[in-house]
Amino acid sequence: MFAIIKSGGKQYKVKEGAVVKLEKIEKGIGESIEFDHVLMLQNGEEVKIGSPTVEGAKVVAEVVEQGRGEKIRIIKFRRRKHSMKRQGHRQYYTAVKVTAIQG
Repeated sequence: MFAIIKSGGKQYKVKEGAVVKLEKIEKGIGESIEFDHVLMLQNGEEVKIGSPTVEGAKVVAEVVEQGRGEKIRIIKFRRRKHSMKRQGHRQYYTAVKVTAIQG
């Protein structure tokens, strides 16, 4: 059984028991989160596709970790003398463990 959920403007494919890194969510470690925006739900051969969401379906997850991802290096270079700009960025994330898929 798996589901496709929407969180932080992105879509994620989740299975029960899996740990998924999402965009930062303001919750503490150990707290529970419910995702109501379930776009698709599959249970064996049965597939439910929402328009836009599946009615009555939700995914329950527990926050495992709050952190920052790998550093992304951004370089802007122009073909002139000494015309280069460097910048770095580390995106915040929330790792959640999916405990239940209901639907």
